[in-house]
Order: sequence, then structure tokens, then C-alpha cells
Amino acid sequence: MGFTRKRKGPNGTRYQALYNDARGIRQTAGTFATRKEADRAWQRAETRIAEGKAGDPRRARQTFRTYVEERWFPNHRIEASTRQDYAYALASHVMPYFGDMRLQDITSETVREWITHLNKQGVSAYRIKYCKTAILNAIFTTAVNDGVLVYHPSRGVKTDPVPEKPRQIITADQFARIYEALPDETSKLLVETDIESGLRWGELTELRVKDLDFATSILTVSRAVVELVPKFHPEGRRFLVKDYPKGQRWRRFKLSPQIVAKLKSHAEAHNLAPDDLFFSRRAEPPNLELLDPEALTFEAPNGRTYTHGTITAYSLGKCKCHHCRAAYAAYRADRRAQGKDNPRKPRAIDDDPHIPASWFRNHCWHPARAAADLGWSPRIHDLRHAHASWLLAGGADLQVVKERLGHRKISTTERYLHTLPTADETALDALAKIRTPPSSQDAPADLEAQLAEAQAKITQLQAVLADQLIAQHTETRPNLRSV
Repeated sequence: MGFTRKRKGPNGTRYQALYNDARGIRQTAGTFATRKEADRAWQRAETRIAEGKAGDPRRARQTFRTYVEERWFPNHRIEASTRQDYAYALASHVMPYFGDMRLQDITSETVREWITHLNKQGVSAYRIKYCKTAILNAIFTTAVNDGVLVYHPSRGVKTDPVPEKPRQIITADQFARIYEALPDETSKLLVETDIESGLRWGELTELRVKDLDFATSILTVSRAVVELVPKFHPEGRRFLVKDYPKGQRWRRFKLSPQIVAKLKSHAEAHNLAPDDLFFSRRAEPPNLELLDPEALTFEAPNGRTYTHGTITAYSLGKCKCHHCRAAYAAYRADRRAQGKDNPRKPRAIDDDPHIPASWFRNHCWHPARAAADLGWSPRIHDLRHAHASWLLAGGADLQVVKERLGHRKISTTERYLHTLPTADETALDALAKIRTPPSSQDAPADLEAQLAEAQAKITQLQAVLADQLIAQHTETRPNLRSV
């Protein structure tokens, strides 16, 4: 049971509130000017222990930065890619405002002032909602659960609404234009596989030969790769392969015969083993000696002609092909060997075969998208949206599409219903039928036909009547003569 201890010091008599925590260890609930305040303090502490909310009030005196960086963030169980996103968001938007505050000084009013502060800085509503909902709420929830804080400062605090914009879906014609503008057959096959399967980028670039059963056309999605900054990678590398896709659940579905045939031909042409990636950046450059002599030269943007494999082509012609880069590297190595240059620290060579998303965007997707001139800028991830929309528009079952995409909730899949530009045509046709019924639409033509038919009948009747009158007149004239 708790009690109050009287203490005398240079500032006069003080009263210390003491109690035993859940482990039986004596703790202090603070020192107060009166015995009454001290009694209330240890009684409140014992009440929290009885309610299962035990905690040391002194822990709330630590700064927000100390708690997050030393306790919460290192022990928070999240994906490596999510940890990377959290780190940048904390450094940019959260720590500059809350870092030096004590946890016990942060209130709901403080959180609302922080939101106003970010708004004035021009931070988007989506980013503010992410920092508050995903990060700040998680920090304070853990602090409350661990007994560091008594109440949750950000619970119930609202952010500005983030409107949900309608999805713009790539049509079949638009996809064909992008497809034809891609630079090589491998990039075309990658993009076609993406729209045929609806895979995420991390699932697509981790797709291996063993994942596809060529006999049954069944594809198994059991892994995904994420691209990280080396300091967030457990081994200091760039790519991290996870033994599960997003949602932590494997999925299996069937691919069309034509894409399976193309993937099989691709694997055979490149002698891919079962554990090899279908798509990788380990591509051997063409041999310069086997090129056509005319292909050795090229015209640079400055209007001059240079030869591949020379330092002038690299420096003045701005050519960064394999041969020009190799020639410049040999030139720099020779100078370093002669002691003419001060070499920088050698960069670590990353031999990971996975394709970087930024490289594919800049060298393949963006040039093809610009050449297609669609009037808008679809992302590579929009191929996944197109896959779902095309299936649903073609009459595929909603539950089947959900399983193919790996969605946990069917409401997520329902967002792709009626997303194609032609989706509302049936509704417009129905509206037109109600506003202008077919009978009223055909009325003018039918009326003219009826009038013409009636006129013809009238003319025919008039002719018959005329013949009857003539006949009667002929019969009556002889009688008149005899009289």
C-alpha cells in the first residue's frame, strides 16, 4: 500500500508520494507541498495499477525525440520500406515541431497547432494526414499502452479532408501505343506481363522462372522485392527480397496462353535457370567489333559526328553507352596509375540483378509514354489498375479479380468497377430511351406513311364513286328520251 513521506530540505517541508508498482518495486509519484496532494498522487498511482494502467510518471518528462529515437522507432515492428518512409517523414515534418517538447507537455491543442503549422508551410493534406494518422497516432498509442502517457494527445484530432480522385484507366488503344514505343523486346514483354497479370512492381521484378508452371499456365506469387536506401537495409544493400508479397499471403492464378508462350520463349532464348529472374538488368552489351561499321559513328546533339568507344564521344558527344563509358574509365584509370589524378573513394559495386524502378521509368516507360502522346501521364502501377478494370468490364467475377490482385477486402476491388471511359454508355442509352421513347422517335415517319396510305385510299374511293355516277347517268338518259 502507498504512503506519504515527510521530507525537510532547504526549501522547507515537502511530502513525497510513494507506492509499489505491479512488480512490488517501490516507486515515487512525485514530491508535493502538502500531504493532501501527496496522498492523492500515490492513490492515483495505485488506482492505475489496479486498472492495468501502471506507469512511471517520470517517464513522461522525457522529450519526444528521446522517446521516439531511443525507444519507439528501434522497437516498432514494421516493414523495411515503411521504416524508411517513416524516417523521412519524422525528420521532415514531425521532429522539427515536437522533438524538444516533453511528452507530458504535448496535448490535443498542441497537435492541432502542429497541423496548422504544416498547412502554412504548404505541406499537402495527404502528407499531413499520413504523418498524423500513420506515425503520430502510432507513437502516442504505444506511449499510452506502455504507461508512459496517461491519455492519447492526437486521438480525435482531425486533419483536412483528402478528396478521393477518380481513377483514369489506360484503354486498350493507349496501351498499344505505349507498347509499340518501348525500346526493346524485353521491356515490351515486361510491360505486357504486367498488364496481363496485374502484378505490383516488386512482385513483377522478383518473378522467377520456377514461379510459372508452363504446363498449366499457373503463376504463383510468393515473394516481392523492395528497393531501399542502404542504411535501411539489414545488410546495407539496395534490394531486399521478402518471402511474401504485400498482404503476407501467397496467391496463384492463371495466365493467358499467349503470354505464357512468350515468357517460355524468353526463358529459352536467354538460357534462364529455374531460379533466374525473368527480367533483370544483367544484359551483355553488344560487341563493338561485330557492329556494322556505319553503326560505330553517331551524330551528337551538337551536330558533330563521333565514334563509339572514344573519350571524345563520352565527353563532347555526351554518349553514355557501354563502349564510351568503358573508354573513359580506361582513360581515367591510366591517369590515376600515373599519379595525375586524385581518385575518389571507390564506390561499392552492386551486382544485384533486380531492375531499379527509377531506371525503368527514365529509360523505358517515360520515353514511350511521351512518344504515345496520350494527353495524360499514366504510371507503371496504372497497368495494375488497367488489368483489374479490363477484367471487370469484360464480365469477370468480382471475387476472382480480388484473388488475382491479392486484395484483402472486396471493397478495394469494387473501386475498379465502371472505371473505363465507355462504362457509362449503357446508362446513357437507358436515359435516352426514357427521355425519347422509340415510339415517339419513329412517330414522324409512321405518320407520313399513314397519311400517304389514307390519301391513296381516298383517291381510290373517289375514282369508284365517279364511275358509279357515270353509270347511273347513262342508264337514266334513254328513259328520258322515250318520255
